[in-house]
Amino acid sequence: MKDMREDMREASATSESGRIHRIGVISDTHILSPSKRLPDAALAHFEEVELILHAGDLSILAVLDQLAAYAPVEAVQGNIEEAEVQSALPIKREIVVGGCVIGLVHILGERAHYVRNARREFPDARVVVFGHSHQPFLQDEHGLLLLNPGSATQRRREPHCSVALLTIVDGQPHAEIVTLPS
Repeated sequence: MKDMREDMREASATSESGRIHRIGVISDTHILSPSKRLPDAALAHFEEVELILHAGDLSILAVLDQLAAYAPVEAVQGNIEEAEVQSALPIKREIVVGGCVIGLVHILGERAHYVRNARREFPDARVVVFGHSHQPFLQDEHGLLLLNPGSATQRRREPHCSVALLTIVDGQPHAEIVTLPS
């Protein structure tokens, strides 16, 4: 017997065959005041997306309003959030876009265990988006695409801040890390 997720994937894939879905991906924005804004260089990459995924550590809900000016937003809470974010957002979520199951979570653990942890948290996912480390990561192996966009605001040990773009065509994902100017 099919479960509800299989039905959703099949219905989505059947009704959208050949359609290209463009998704903006961002994480670890750490915006602490409504007067602070996300960098224009990051937002420019979201001008033609149909959905934005935020993988946590937004800090305040106003970040979602900034992103929603470009496209609908799906987000999860991170480990450094104000109480308003903790009460409004889940720790993890799963969505289906164009027949592709996408898991969204902030912390996926240590790099050596990304695949294992992703499979444990999202057994049906083709893509798992995560954040936390501020280090961009993209790997597509054995039917699982792992994507960490890095941070759009705090590069830490990375040479540049970054976001990512995820494209889904006929249920198949493709992703790229987008480096932001310094």
